[in-house]
Amino acid sequence: MNADANAKQRRIALRPYRSDDEEAAVALWLRAWQAAYPDIDFAARLQWWRNRWRDELVAAATIVVAESAPAAGEAPALIGFVTVDPRSGYLDQLVLAPEHWRTGTGGELLDAAKRIAPAGVDLDVNIDNSRAIAFYKKHGFAVAGCGKNPISGRPVYRMSWRP
Repeated sequence: MNADANAKQRRIALRPYRSDDEEAAVALWLRAWQAAYPDIDFAARLQWWRNRWRDELVAAATIVVAESAPAAGEAPALIGFVTVDPRSGYLDQLVLAPEHWRTGTGGELLDAAKRIAPAGVDLDVNIDNSRAIAFYKKHGFAVAGCGKNPISGRPVYRMSWRP
């Protein structure tokens, strides 16, 4: 059995974020974004991200993590997370380890976001990220507007889900 088939067969558990998840979450953010945009040096942004993670996201968002259920003798591994502001319904980050893309785990994290903000979820997605746009559309999101990412300046779609 190849590694991709093996990963798809592993069970995934969702749970609330804990402070001891920080290093794994920050490392996962770096790895996943670097895979999505290999032309951008995300390692150069790591301290900025760590500060933003602690000061903005952990402080205000509800964070759900996905971890692989361990095989015998292994520790669980953090393979994804979603951050949602429960007051506004804004989903800032949905990050998944690249080897878990297209396994259903992203959909499970998105379902968790919908439970956190049952009145509706909004997010911004880079217009050039066709893979992510297709994923969100598959899960009931629609393009609700356009704008620019205030940090990167890249053009984004505002996408929304309403029950």
